[in-house]
Amino acid sequence: MALGASKSKAIWTVVVPAAKAGLMTGIMLNLARVAGETAPLLFTSFGNQFWSPGWSQPTAALPEMIFKYAVSPYDDWHQQAWSAGFVLLTMVLTVNIIARLILARKGPAPR
Repeated sequence: MALGASKSKAIWTVVVPAAKAGLMTGIMLNLARVAGETAPLLFTSFGNQFWSPGWSQPTAALPEMIFKYAVSPYDDWHQQAWSAGFVLLTMVLTVNIIARLILARKGPAPR
């Protein structure tokens, strides 16, 4: 800014590139946390087995499906609930690993 650049130009050319790794890591970790949060979803979603056509309609959610299938009386549904739980756990783990790799790639600033 001392050389005549505007505040927005300085932010977009200096601050954002310097913080890009941290921003991406934070976004991915928050995405993984949201995917893993199940209790609020179970209490607030009405549940639907199919994809919803709009925002005001119930929609399908993996944690809600796991809960429904886990409390069902059918053994086949129990196996599907365990499989869906494994898929959810794998998705959260993958996003966390990718976020850690992005953070580790940045490394310390050169002197």
